[in-house]
Amino acid sequence: MSVPQSLVQALAARPRRRPGVPRRRAGFTLIELTVCLALLGVLALLALPMHELTRQRGQELELRRALREIRGALDAWKAASDAGRITRAADASGWPPSLQALVDGVPDARSAQSQRLVFLRRLPRDPFADPALPAARTWLLRSSDSPHDAPRPGRDVFDVRSSSEGRALDGSALASW
Repeated sequence: MSVPQSLVQALAARPRRRPGVPRRRAGFTLIELTVCLALLGVLALLALPMHELTRQRGQELELRRALREIRGALDAWKAASDAGRITRAADASGWPPSLQALVDGVPDARSAQSQRLVFLRRLPRDPFADPALPAARTWLLRSSDSPHDAPRPGRDVFDVRSSSEGRALDGSALASW
């Protein structure tokens, strides 16, 4: 049986182990593993505050989006009311009676087919509120007849604000947004 010439050349080119020199085992030493684990621990400690910061920033962006959406729907209701598309009593302010009315909608007074005006598909939640609460109970309401420095609910919904007592990353109170 003949051995291929290329295999003979490959074996001849391989360095030979010198007698008396122990063969080095492949793997890591305990010190190398300890250093790697310490570095991973330091990286994890640095990542945790960044995760909390990212989570807080995401909740703040969600709160801004929800407030913008609700306030836009409130303004659209008021504009439709002022334009005569929503029937209202003579002493009514023209603002919706509740947040749920924005989702449920009202009959269009100018539509011959009695179509409904709907201002929100669904009511967004306050991301800082208790998730067990329904979306309408996560917001603090302000009536049109309450002063701006002491907002309170009333017969209509003029504005909404967060029910959270926390602070934003910029230091402002979330309830003042």
